[in-house]
Amino acid sequence: MKVVVIGGTGLIGSKVVARLGEHGHEAVAAAPGTGVDTLTGAGLAEVLRDASVVVDVSNSPSFKDEDVMDFFRTSTTNLLKAEAEAGVAHHVALSVVGTERLLESGYFRAKQVQEDLIRASNVPWSIVHATQFFEFVKGLADGMTEGDTVRLPDAKIQPMVSDDVAAAVGRTAVGDPVGGVVETGGPEVFRLEEFIRMGLAAQNDSREVVTDPQARYWGAELRDDTLLPGPHAHLAETRFADWLARRK
Repeated sequence: MKVVVIGGTGLIGSKVVARLGEHGHEAVAAAPGTGVDTLTGAGLAEVLRDASVVVDVSNSPSFKDEDVMDFFRTSTTNLLKAEAEAGVAHHVALSVVGTERLLESGYFRAKQVQEDLIRASNVPWSIVHATQFFEFVKGLADGMTEGDTVRLPDAKIQPMVSDDVAAAVGRTAVGDPVGGVVETGGPEVFRLEEFIRMGLAAQNDSREVVTDPQARYWGAELRDDTLLPGPHAHLAETRFADWLARRK
């Protein structure tokens, strides 16, 4: 089948395109660099011609509250409209475990709007909720650093590698629309402090990592299990320590 991957040149999108291609599907990477812009609608009609599935793994280039909201609202609206006109049979979007519990954060409010638009559309759909990626450990630390100290909420996290995220998205894309959320996460649960400490140590990053009860996660207060998937999530196999060891 023809599968169009919006954001198909990025970290997850390029892996989804490669995996689908390996399984014999016509996987097309769609992004501004390939002439497809979901914010303006440019190139959408052409790339969606004869497509059976659209996978949206795109992300906002700016994480300012107003920018990220405009990105997800505008791009999702344009994409769903173009899919309906093209007769696309399945819309798959990548989102984040805990989105509905993180609405104090502007980014997650925007992701919730994206999900709500998908649910309200006439295009059959599936949403993949993934936990945070191993590759984001430094970015997470940077976002919660004050001076030379990383201040983290006291909460748990169940991260996964981007390859396993791409596999979950690919499986969903070639399956029937579920009209709901498919959750996926890593095989291990860490305290947030432990995860960040391990990741920074592997990069010889000397910042001090501490748990701070007042710290927030992208503007949101965390409960112990806010970032964890539910009991029916599909758990990947790649362990964080093994991934870190391969990167040395």
